[in-house]
Amino acid sequence: MRPSAHEVTQLLRAWSGGDQEALEKLTPLVYEELHRAAHGYMVQERPGHTLQTTALINEVYLRLVDVREVSWQDRTHFLAVCARLMRRVLTDFARSRGYLKRGGDSPRVALDEALLVSREPPADLLALDDALNALAAFDPRKSEVVELRFFGGLSVEEMAAVLKVSPETVKRDWKLARVWLLEEMTNESRDGR
Repeated sequence: MRPSAHEVTQLLRAWSGGDQEALEKLTPLVYEELHRAAHGYMVQERPGHTLQTTALINEVYLRLVDVREVSWQDRTHFLAVCARLMRRVLTDFARSRGYLKRGGDSPRVALDEALLVSREPPADLLALDDALNALAAFDPRKSEVVELRFFGGLSVEEMAAVLKVSPETVKRDWKLARVWLLEEMTNESRDGR
């Protein structure tokens, strides 16, 4: 049974207030959702990837414990922060492994069937990270929509709540962002960047 949003929000606020026991109570309540998001991402990785779903979640939790003075709004806000942390963990892992920026043994990531407009090979994680950073430079909200959907697995309604916009705006941002990212990553691949 999924915990109530109110219960999760209360625990998040207690944790923000310094109650470390609240984090212990919160963990089992959100673990399944985080596991599902991380697993959805990890199944797209190359076979034999040394970072496993549980390790990814554990690394996110380790980084969360170090987060100070966050005024948690609700469960969706928490999942959005976790999505951002997953992106950081995965790109940091890829960079620390010394993968080439393009090609080679780089992990391959399918952006999501809805994101891919053509039958091009999937983009690597570092290329996606670079493209998201470029998108964020001139349209941070569209970058955040991709991050929340791709790394966090949030629904349109959840993303709308996090971003404080309408679901229609999220859908429009998602559509424009995926076209822009595909073009950006195709150009980078063609240019050999």
